[in-house]
Amino acid sequence: MAIRCTRCLYDDTVPRIHFDDAGICNYCHMHDQLNQEYPTGEEGQKRLNAIADQIRKDGHGKQYDLIVGVSGGCDSSYLLYMAVQMGLRPLAVHFDNTWNSTVAVENIQTVLEALDVDLYTYVVDNKEYDDIYRAFLKAGVPDVEAPTDIGLAVTLNMAAEKYGVQYIFEGHSFRTEGVAPLGWIYMDGKYIESVHKQYGTLPMKTYPNLWLKDFLRVTTLRGLKKIRPLYYMDYVKQDAMALLTSKLGWEWYGGHHLENRFTAFWHTYFMPTRYDIDTRLLGYAALVRSGQLTREKGLELIAQPQSYDPELLEMVKKRLGYSDEEFEQIMNLPRKTYRDFKTYKKTFERLRPFFWALYKLNRVPKSFYIKFTAPDPLPSQVSK
Repeated sequence: MAIRCTRCLYDDTVPRIHFDDAGICNYCHMHDQLNQEYPTGEEGQKRLNAIADQIRKDGHGKQYDLIVGVSGGCDSSYLLYMAVQMGLRPLAVHFDNTWNSTVAVENIQTVLEALDVDLYTYVVDNKEYDDIYRAFLKAGVPDVEAPTDIGLAVTLNMAAEKYGVQYIFEGHSFRTEGVAPLGWIYMDGKYIESVHKQYGTLPMKTYPNLWLKDFLRVTTLRGLKKIRPLYYMDYVKQDAMALLTSKLGWEWYGGHHLENRFTAFWHTYFMPTRYDIDTRLLGYAALVRSGQLTREKGLELIAQPQSYDPELLEMVKKRLGYSDEEFEQIMNLPRKTYRDFKTYKKTFERLRPFFWALYKLNRVPKSFYIKFTAPDPLPSQVSK
């Protein structure tokens, strides 16, 4: 029987988890540390005001003050709204991996029109991107969505460099989303290249991969700062959705990260079916830790079977060119992890003090420092 944290919903199937004498997991302690470091309420507002003042000052004479990545989802849409409310001039940036849902596209257009915000979009070649997805599926790793996260990061950097912008707002909130453990998802540019080199069939001509030299250049020489404003806000997603709907005409798409069709497939079908991983744990556990959900209600929600859309599953198989038999073979391949491929992980570990300095300068998020630079001696629990 699994050992479960006495405070949140995580159990001992979560990679890198350990418990103190009271049975509270290290992820809860990480939450408390972040909660202390990034206060909300009056102090949080004070810090946000100071950040906004500095951004306005540094943006003087430029077309835009900052970059905000948009997906059509709640977090990014709300963040764009708040940036405008703070008197900033954001440029919305979107990485189109050609798997957007219709409602996501409509949400982006609706929100931008309502806020009078410009949009910068980078569209990858759809056949090329499908080939990258197939490569990750053939590799037998859980990190199939890593290329999308990397592609978004590079697109944000590209837009910032094009317009001379120094700041990027990121829509993550550890209080509502948590921090995904390594073993559930890992990402870096060398990893993507390694998987694709071994299993891909089409050259990556349009995919914007993130090489270490470019990553270091934008974080050091360019001094690009990444801010997560939701860390300083009493952010309640239900309230944010209600505001977006009433003020901007935004529409709910049915679940966290489900605005993208492949992401929806990854969360609702691929991870629970292929790896017995329920990614709902991330959000529900975070809400329990932050007091927005009772532990009892969280356990009740997790106990409900994960549902998926059969039509979405068929669409994924059809678009990727898999017959039912071929897809079944993919889903039953030997399980592998990022440790089976070339990555920057050991480099990140060697540069741990350097990345600590970058985190303190707001050049990389603290979650990157915590997850990617920590020593990685344990075998992945995903591979069991």
